[in-house]
Amino acid sequence: MQRREFMKNAALAGAGLLIAPSGTFGANGSNNKLNIALIGSWGRGAAHFDSIATENVVALCDINDDHLAFGAKRFPQAKTYIDWRKLLDDHKKLALDAIVICTADHTHAFIANWALNRNLHVYCEKPLAVSVEEARTVRANWLTKKAKLATQVGMQRHAIQNFNRLREMILDGAIGELKSASAWGNRQCRPDLCDYDQEKGIVYFKDVAGKPVAGYLPDAGAPPKNLHYDLWLGPSPAHPYNPGYFSRGPGANCLSWNMFWDFGAGQIGDMGSHTMDLLWNCVDAKLPTSAEAKGDPFNAALTPIKCESHFEHPANDWRGPITVAWYQGGAMPTPPKDFIDLKKIGHGAMFKGSQGFIVADFDNRLLFPYGKEADMTYYKGRPKDKLLPPLGHFQQQWIDACKNPSLKTACDFEYSGNMIEQLLLGLVAYRAGKKLVYDGATGKVTNCPEANALLGRKYRDGWVLNG
Repeated sequence: MQRREFMKNAALAGAGLLIAPSGTFGANGSNNKLNIALIGSWGRGAAHFDSIATENVVALCDINDDHLAFGAKRFPQAKTYIDWRKLLDDHKKLALDAIVICTADHTHAFIANWALNRNLHVYCEKPLAVSVEEARTVRANWLTKKAKLATQVGMQRHAIQNFNRLREMILDGAIGELKSASAWGNRQCRPDLCDYDQEKGIVYFKDVAGKPVAGYLPDAGAPPKNLHYDLWLGPSPAHPYNPGYFSRGPGANCLSWNMFWDFGAGQIGDMGSHTMDLLWNCVDAKLPTSAEAKGDPFNAALTPIKCESHFEHPANDWRGPITVAWYQGGAMPTPPKDFIDLKKIGHGAMFKGSQGFIVADFDNRLLFPYGKEADMTYYKGRPKDKLLPPLGHFQQQWIDACKNPSLKTACDFEYSGNMIEQLLLGLVAYRAGKKLVYDGATGKVTNCPEANALLGRKYRDGWVLNG
């Protein structure tokens, strides 16, 4: 951009005149409000009601008629849909500017990519994708449009001030040179009707004779009339209806289905995304060069409960090469000292440097110097006026960037896409059963051809990712 054009745009922005990709906001461009569609109007969708109520909510979509009615009570003027594809096909009629995605995990990448293809701003609840190929597709699409479209993945804990304080400590040398980083989560989620054998690492149907190894839930007959079950399945392979897939309440219903391979990515798509974000914000990594993992015995229906994944990352402009690890379901990194009980932190991160460790959860951090030279004279904390500024309201950051895409969001589709691609590659390594050498430029495993078949997933006929 030439300096004259830059100065002109800067002056307009300073005067409060922001330029949208289409040139206007809303139906008539008179009020500088976005026309937003909320896809998924219950559960996590309800958590966005207050944030998007400041804009024009012109459309709602949900595959459950009761949940759609729930959203319509808050936004009675919005047009309602049960199929997100039809909503996006109507984007011009709706004069749509942006969408918020709060659907089941296995549809996130589809809806996000379709919306980007229609030049819409996108807020997508985590995870952005449930396969490596999906993550790469959505990220690559957005990178061609990042100058005009704002994106954000729903890792809202990123707004907690501890994220900034951790990053400052790592960058400023509180533990010397960064060597490795680990994140973990202790949830042991299993499907309705199932239990988990801690010693064997096997999920089984608990009320069935012989306690057979669990799989997809059994056929329970026709779904209720208010539930458009075929649309809930979306691109995933067909499985018979069972109410166990919908047994939990708002905000937690994902814990009924996200552990199934066809519907999610287990814990890495749930709290794993939040917790790895705590680490990812501090290490400035992109894509790993290798991945290896181990965990519970493989189950063709269910992602592992207990698992650990390890990744190698190259050096960048401020640190040397590092290793990154993710632990879940009871697997844990080795603590700095025996008297430090990491298991008391349900979801946390640990950073190892040449002069010490930092252990953290979302709100707190503990610095543990070690070694003969760990006298802390090498660390000078930054003054208050040099601290990283607060992020502010997470959803509002995205709304502001929709109106002025030159503003950066904290968890855009590049940052978040790289992070989830790494975690999903860990699941590929778990299934392959060996250390994988990964070429991030091409998105291919170079030492295990059979692993490349696990980078994507099969979709039902009629469903396309790039629609």
